[in-house]
Amino acid sequence: MFAAYAARIDRDQPLNGLELGERPEPEVRPGWTTVTVKAASLNHHDLWSLRGVGLPEGRLPMILGCDAAGIDEDGNEVVLHSVIGQTGHGVGPDEPRSILTERYQGTFAERVTVPRWNVLPKPKDLSFEEAACLPTAWLTAYRMLFTNAGVRPGDSVLVQGAGGGVATAAIALGKAAGLRVFATSRDEAKRKRAVELGAVEAYEPGARLPQRVDAVIETVGAATWSHSVKSLRPGGTLVISGATSGDRPAHAELTRIFFLELKVVGSTMGSKDELEDLLSFCAATGVRPLVDDVLPLDRAREGFERMASGELFGKIVLTTS
Repeated sequence: MFAAYAARIDRDQPLNGLELGERPEPEVRPGWTTVTVKAASLNHHDLWSLRGVGLPEGRLPMILGCDAAGIDEDGNEVVLHSVIGQTGHGVGPDEPRSILTERYQGTFAERVTVPRWNVLPKPKDLSFEEAACLPTAWLTAYRMLFTNAGVRPGDSVLVQGAGGGVATAAIALGKAAGLRVFATSRDEAKRKRAVELGAVEAYEPGARLPQRVDAVIETVGAATWSHSVKSLRPGGTLVISGATSGDRPAHAELTRIFFLELKVVGSTMGSKDELEDLLSFCAATGVRPLVDDVLPLDRAREGFERMASGELFGKIVLTTS
């Protein structure tokens, strides 16, 4: 079957390790099921995999891709939860959890196999392309907002780095949930798009907000950390799920954090129950993932190049037919 896969690790030039071509059919395992992939979306996790983060050379070649929507063996339209071993289903209770492509072959292929427990029904109202955007970036944003930040309708939120998958998801979900959302971006066009997506206003990084917010959604890291901390009201919550600009800020702002009793919460992915809630939320509210572009799988390299350059707003989706 045709697939996009990591053939080698290159920490400095990750796309040097990306190959497109034929790979073996998925391995049949007890308690697992094979899904015919209709659409799969790119995540920065795929770039990190090509750098060897979470993917040692001994597991190569590895088909990339965490997210997918497709057709299961019984003909049902489904969405995949990409965290394997979260409860032991399909792998046993002692195996540590992992994301597809870390231990098991991923979704950038015509077919993928996952534990049956990891398969969820796709809402009829969502296209395959839309549904394929949800299990990583959108699930991450959903957990950050509603589980870890604990925000409620009427609360205010700052989303750093508008344009990335998690950030755009947080803006759209926040708007649909009745939050007052502010956003930042270095790019004027992306700031405009953020407002169109649902932000009350979008600013350059570091700009003073009209009010201190209840929560900050942080995926940028070092470049925006100080601004994130300073933008919180006393007792507010900063939720971080990434550090694309580095994980060592020049100023940790420890005095402000303890004096204002701020909360800093790490967040990674989400549970199957949260993905089920997210699918229901999208179906009920009409909010949909913002798709920047849809490409056939054999043009996956173009999608990777755009994601690596940061020249996108929303998600890039790969289709198999």
